[in-house]
Amino acid sequence: MILKRFGAYFKYLKPVRVQFSIGLIAGLVYAASSGFGLPLVIKYLVPLVTQDDKPTGWLLAGILISIPAVFFLRAIGSFINSYYIAYTGMHVLEQLRISVFARIQELPIAFFHSNNIGDLMSRVQGDTAQLQTAIVKVVDSLIKEPATLISAGAYLVYLSTQENDVTFILIALASVPACVLPIKAIGTRIVKKASQAQKQAGQLNHVLNESLSATREIRSYNLETREVNRFSEACRDFLLKSLKVVKYDKMLTPLIELVTSLAIVLALYMAVQRNIDEGALASILAALYMCYQPVKKLGGVSNTVKKAEASLDRLEYILDAEDTVPEAINPTPLGNIAGNIRFDKVSFRYTQDDGTVLRNVSAEIKAGEAIALVGPSGAGKSTFANLVLRFYDVIEGHVLVDGIDVRNVTKADLRAHMALVSQESVLFSDTIANNIRVARPDATVEEVQTAARMAFAHDFIEALDQGYETQVGERGSLLSGGQRQRISIARAFLKNAPIIILDEATSALDSESEHNIQTALEELSKGRTVLIIAHRFSTIQHADRIFVFDDGEIVATGSHKELYPTNDLYQSLYDKQAKTVHETQDSSD
Repeated sequence: MILKRFGAYFKYLKPVRVQFSIGLIAGLVYAASSGFGLPLVIKYLVPLVTQDDKPTGWLLAGILISIPAVFFLRAIGSFINSYYIAYTGMHVLEQLRISVFARIQELPIAFFHSNNIGDLMSRVQGDTAQLQTAIVKVVDSLIKEPATLISAGAYLVYLSTQENDVTFILIALASVPACVLPIKAIGTRIVKKASQAQKQAGQLNHVLNESLSATREIRSYNLETREVNRFSEACRDFLLKSLKVVKYDKMLTPLIELVTSLAIVLALYMAVQRNIDEGALASILAALYMCYQPVKKLGGVSNTVKKAEASLDRLEYILDAEDTVPEAINPTPLGNIAGNIRFDKVSFRYTQDDGTVLRNVSAEIKAGEAIALVGPSGAGKSTFANLVLRFYDVIEGHVLVDGIDVRNVTKADLRAHMALVSQESVLFSDTIANNIRVARPDATVEEVQTAARMAFAHDFIEALDQGYETQVGERGSLLSGGQRQRISIARAFLKNAPIIILDEATSALDSESEHNIQTALEELSKGRTVLIIAHRFSTIQHADRIFVFDDGEIVATGSHKELYPTNDLYQSLYDKQAKTVHETQDSSD
């Protein structure tokens, strides 16, 4: 059952199979010295104290030396086993987390629309740890504990041949299976409760992540109390669900010990009836204990497996998630492209349950053209640009770059020819220089600085104490919005891609910076294909053409001079924004 469910993940043991084998061998040494060695030593040790006719000379020395010898074997076996199993476990956990994280990086953006970040974090952290325990510690226990049980059973067989009485073997054989009943009953309940607990752990992470990502909004709207209550409620639900797992998990040991105590009582009664000597009796009890101790631990292993099954289900949700934007089987290399873009009767919706976002859209964008995309919110502007980047795949029609369908090109090759500047600039917790180098990791210092100058970022960077080596903080929190945006724009300059997508790239800049950036973007646009997702009409003054979107369709194309008198929607959008800008200027005066 375990091999069937977890077998595919044993591959993570392969790189550390030598260390794992050493740990297992050491576990067998521990098992043999515990199950057979200890009862045997006790058999000959007890008479030293209880009998008048005590052994002397070499026999006495041998008995005494056997005590530290057996305990030495147990100790060295236990240490080596524990160390190498822990070593193996840490390696497996690392590889598991990397595999799950790598899979998350491969999944399309649509996957993240239906999965919150906190839950994904819980799967990468908590669920991988549960699976690692199942793969490593369970395999170790399934070898070490049965070996201990077999060793103890072997001693009972050995003693029975000496005493000519198989009663104790029968007691062990009868009582050990009795311990299996509570293991099976409790395991069924644990898998359900563990699944609920892990799901709630994801919800707890979601609340925490959401709250820590919105510190300004929480304080500005006085939401501190609400957030504490949300987190407290999530913590409380997690506590209650976790306690149910603990309840069933910890119930197992007392039940097995109860069965063990009844077996020991029966063994004592039989020993008294048969007048067995003290040494043999003590060793029988030790051997019976060594029989039940592995059974008890194997019961814990069963619970661990059940909890791991719940975690495995959650991990396989990621590992087996459908890639709705699959790589081309026989990809066509793009090579050096001019930057022509064509939409051929394209229709698109995000999910089967959603309405159509783009419907039967056809458009031709020539290399070197700057195209502004305008329209009401939700009209399809961003979706149009996202399809060029192949963040999503069309449901009908074709998106072509230089005459090649983007689905016939590897995603890495396609995106290597494009630069994106988003409305919300995202910086990594690193230096300013390395954040600009995101576009080209091999860029020299001079190339980074040149890109920064073109984005009008060089002066403010040089004014910082550590210049380009300044740490920007988490998500760029140590810089202003305008500074973050200019670093983001510098990336686009550094990438020097033939196709550039600007999602309102100057939205976070003041008027003076915006003017400078507009000049720089005009220079950047020369000889390149540029898509400008416009929310403010001041950003499209240098566009060669404007695409007006409405309800998933391109309803008009042309320049501002051509569209303003002929298209009511464009005129309405332009006048409304012009009025807003005018009112804002008046109020600031």
